[in-house]
Amino acid sequence: MNFDFNEEQLMIQQTARDFAQAEILPTVIERDKEAKFPTEIIKKLGELGFMGMMVSPKYDGTGMDTVSYVLAMIEIAKVDAAVAVIMSVNNSLVTTGLEKWGSDYIKETYLKPLARGEKLGAFALSEPEAGSDATHQQTSATQEGDYWVLNGIKNWITNGQSADYYLVMAQSDKEKRHKGITAFIVEKGTEGFEHGVKEDKLGIRSSDTCTLTFTNCKVPEKNIIGEVGKGFNFAMDTLNGGRYGIAAQAVGIAAGAFETAFKYANERKAFGTEIFNHQAIQFKLSEMATDLEAAKLLTLQAAALRDAKKPYIKEASMAKLFASKIAVQNSLEAIQIHGGYGYVREYHVERFLRDSKITEIYEGTSEIQKLVIARELQKELL
Repeated sequence: MNFDFNEEQLMIQQTARDFAQAEILPTVIERDKEAKFPTEIIKKLGELGFMGMMVSPKYDGTGMDTVSYVLAMIEIAKVDAAVAVIMSVNNSLVTTGLEKWGSDYIKETYLKPLARGEKLGAFALSEPEAGSDATHQQTSATQEGDYWVLNGIKNWITNGQSADYYLVMAQSDKEKRHKGITAFIVEKGTEGFEHGVKEDKLGIRSSDTCTLTFTNCKVPEKNIIGEVGKGFNFAMDTLNGGRYGIAAQAVGIAAGAFETAFKYANERKAFGTEIFNHQAIQFKLSEMATDLEAAKLLTLQAAALRDAKKPYIKEASMAKLFASKIAVQNSLEAIQIHGGYGYVREYHVERFLRDSKITEIYEGTSEIQKLVIARELQKELL
C-alpha cells in the first residue's frame, strides 16, 4: 500500500500536532491529577472539525478519509490519550455509526450537532454481566405505544457524564437473544435516565467513565437506530470502526513514550556522555522504534482498506491487538530509560504507562481480538 500522504492528510496531521502541543500539553498533568474533563479542549476540537471527521459534509461533518482520522488521533494521543478517547468515541462509535444506520430524522436531529462538535456522544453497550459477551444484554426495552421503556444498567461508559446523546443497546425480545437487541438514542435529561459518579481510574483520568441507570425511561420510537432487533448488528459493525480508532490511540501513546524517551536519552548524561551513547539504551530505543513503526503500519493498513471499501475487520483487530501491546511495552521502556525520573508525574512517561493499559481492554479485549482474527482467518483460508 502507498502511504505517501496527500497534501490534505499532511495538513490534518500538522494541525492536530500543533493543537496538541499548544492547547492540550500545557494542562495535561493537572487534568490527569485532578481527573478534570477537558471541556474547552473538546469544544475547540469540534471547531476544528475533529469531532465528526469521517461524516459527510451533508450532515455537517468534515468528510475526511479514515487515514486522516488515524493521523489526527495519533498526534492527539501522543500528548493526552484521555482527550484522544473522547474524540475517538464521538468519531468511531457515535457519528460514523449514526450516518450508516440512522434514519433521516436521527441524522438531522442528532448526527449534525454531534458532527459539528456542538454535542457529545456516548456508546452504551457494556453491562455488569455483559462485557466481552455482548450478547448477554440485561437492559430491557418494552414497547408502549409510540414509546419504548428502558430498564437496566450500563457500565464503563466513556463520556458517561459529559455526553448529550447516548447510543443504548437493550433487549427488546429476550427469546431471540442477540437477534432481539435494539439500539436507541437517549438524550441526557430524559426522565428515568441517570448517570453515576465518575470512576476513579488508573489511566485516561480526564475522560469521564461512569455507570448509567435506566428506570422506566421512555424513549420515542423514532429514536430507534436502524431496525428493531438489529441493535447487535449495529453494535458489532460500529465496534469494527472503534478498533482502528483505539489502535490509533495506542500508536499515539507508544509514539509519545518513544519520543519522550529519545529526547531524554540525548539530554541525560551518565558516565561522562549522553545515555543515548550507551549500547543498552540504543537497543531499547531501536526496539521501541521498530515496534512503533510496525504498529503504525498495521493501523494505517486497516484505515486504508476501509477507505478503499475493502474488508478490514481482521486488519483492524490485528492493529488493535498489536498496537495496544506496543503501547504498554514502549511505556515501560520509557520509564526504564528515565530511571527514577520516569516514576514521577512531571516527566510524563508514568502517565503513558497508566493510559496504555486500557487499550488492551476496551472496545474488545486483546483476547477478543484474537478470536476475531482467528475467525476471519478461517473464512479466508478454508
